[in-house]
Amino acid sequence: MGLVKGKIALVTGAGAGIGRATAMLFATEGAKVVVSDIDPASGNETVALIEKNGGEAKFIKADVSKSKDVTALIKSAVDHYGRIDCACNNAGIEGKVVPFHAQSEGNFDAIISVNVKGVFLCLKQEIEHMRNNGGGTIVNLSSVAGLIGFPGLSPYVASKHAVIGMTKNAALEYAKEGIRVNAICPGGIDTRMLDSLAEQASGGGMSTDEMMDPLHPMGRIGTPQEVAELIVWLCSDRSSFITGTAVPVDGGYTSQ
Repeated sequence: MGLVKGKIALVTGAGAGIGRATAMLFATEGAKVVVSDIDPASGNETVALIEKNGGEAKFIKADVSKSKDVTALIKSAVDHYGRIDCACNNAGIEGKVVPFHAQSEGNFDAIISVNVKGVFLCLKQEIEHMRNNGGGTIVNLSSVAGLIGFPGLSPYVASKHAVIGMTKNAALEYAKEGIRVNAICPGGIDTRMLDSLAEQASGGGMSTDEMMDPLHPMGRIGTPQEVAELIVWLCSDRSSFITGTAVPVDGGYTSQ
């Protein structure tokens, strides 16, 4: 308890999966949380779960691919809580599983808009605020697909490699200003996104566990909570000499 006590944390895509688990853990560890999502129903449900457990949170709707939404998100968060100490740029989409030659421009544009432009816009606004606020910590959600390739997922792979690139550059540019920026690279995690990818890849012929468990050396997929633990730790003072990294959380997947 108290890993980020007294801090203000922002989590995008916090309506479900890794984002929800991260928002809830931030609150459990003592932070006040700005819960952001494109879907008000799921975002407010996350807030309700945090409050039920004795935490404090506020929901702010935002489409991270839109500059005006991100600007309004940061302003509303700062207006409400006074500052942002920690940020987790989690919002992302998977798109369609299609061979490279059959990928549509629309699918590519949609994925890049959320996964790359969305992280860029959030990073830009968060860094600008943190520079004026004495520093802060940011964690961007990449993927094992940001470290290696995955057939059928070329736009998604491109987007997650881009997240790592932006993370490294931001970390280098602002290290001396007290701003740490890291990325994490989850493997198969028990989320709706993984269910979608598994269903598309198998044509609906296999369950997510049947398809994904054997691919991981630990023999199982991970949980959102396991990813959240690393995110919150990276946002805490216990990781004070870590910046510019891309850390796998993948049960050994990328060690193969």
